[in-house]
Amino acid sequence: MNRIFLLYRNAFGGLSKEAWLLAAVMFINRSGAMVVPFLSVYLTESLGFTLKQTGILLSLFGAGSMCGTFLGGWLTDRIGHFKVQLFSLIFGGAWFFVMLPLQRFELFAGGIFILSVLTECLRPANASSVSSYARPENVTRAFSLNRMAINLGFSLGPALGGLLASVSYQFLFMADGFTCLGAGVIFYFYFRNRKGNTPTSTATAPPPTIGDSRSPYKDGLFILFVVLCCLYAVAFFQFFSTMPLYWRQVYQLSELQIGALLAFNGLVVFLLEMILVYLFGEKFALWKMLVTGLLLLALAFALLNLAEGFIVLVLSVLLMSLSEIFAMPFMSTLTVQRSGPKNRGSYMGLYSLSYSAAHIIGPYVGTSTIAQFGFETLWWGGVALCLVGAVGFYMVIQRLQA
Repeated sequence: MNRIFLLYRNAFGGLSKEAWLLAAVMFINRSGAMVVPFLSVYLTESLGFTLKQTGILLSLFGAGSMCGTFLGGWLTDRIGHFKVQLFSLIFGGAWFFVMLPLQRFELFAGGIFILSVLTECLRPANASSVSSYARPENVTRAFSLNRMAINLGFSLGPALGGLLASVSYQFLFMADGFTCLGAGVIFYFYFRNRKGNTPTSTATAPPPTIGDSRSPYKDGLFILFVVLCCLYAVAFFQFFSTMPLYWRQVYQLSELQIGALLAFNGLVVFLLEMILVYLFGEKFALWKMLVTGLLLLALAFALLNLAEGFIVLVLSVLLMSLSEIFAMPFMSTLTVQRSGPKNRGSYMGLYSLSYSAAHIIGPYVGTSTIAQFGFETLWWGGVALCLVGAVGFYMVIQRLQA
């Protein structure tokens, strides 16, 4: 027991106070992340939209995410990550309440697009803020701490969301709105006068591969890396878009059971990510960590087709969670290494665009595949996508770090 305690203490030690406060803000924000995990079920069952309409609306959420991420990255380099994060938390939180009466397809489509633009401005600004306040030698662990807070919040949010959804889906929008606003207030009062928006020393940090002034959109190798990140995200985000439909339609799980499986993902990442990053992050090359993450995700999809039963669903979620741990923190680390203080917001914005694009592509491809070929074909397609991505990361990352 003492060894386990020391392991956790070492994993969390050395992180700045600002990194912990940013993580606390994200925990509060993501504790209310209840709408997106239940969105596909809400659209099909509560609003009565078809599978095709649901796919379109989920893709519109992704389109708004892409626009918001691009806007957030662009604004971060110009007005700073503090203002962008505050704007996103306050206005995004308020817009959840605007969504409450929207039930017609056209109105909901416009509302969900705007909601996504507002909330996703946060992602590149927050990533830039984490890298700015972290000590150079602790960048990966600072990102992992932030993700740990997000996943702890996400483990609580869907669990509570399943309970609220069993009463009324409207409560999900209200809870998400209140937590965004609450996170915004706390963020404002703590960070409004904080210095250190740019790293004070980079002596021990991995040197940027390119100049601080160069645009990431002219960095060909990095763009290829972003495309591979998008492939991974298209596969992984099936967990949030089509997987709840699979659990509902094939296994007839209740909202509470769906929420529990989603919460299990957040709990696994919360408990294990910092430890695994601490143990393996500096011992293995980045490409090995990412390839491991891709292979674990491929195994999770394959398992759904090769076996049946609730325990299979739990094991697949466990493998997806481990995939997330081995892949996502190190994608952020490579982005930080590739950029400099003057263009970090743009680099983080382009990297975040990979996830936003996946929010567009993934739900549409997933729901279309289900409608025409069924869930089994979708899961085998996820396996193939992960294997292609694994080969791509192996080749590209070694060239990026050469």
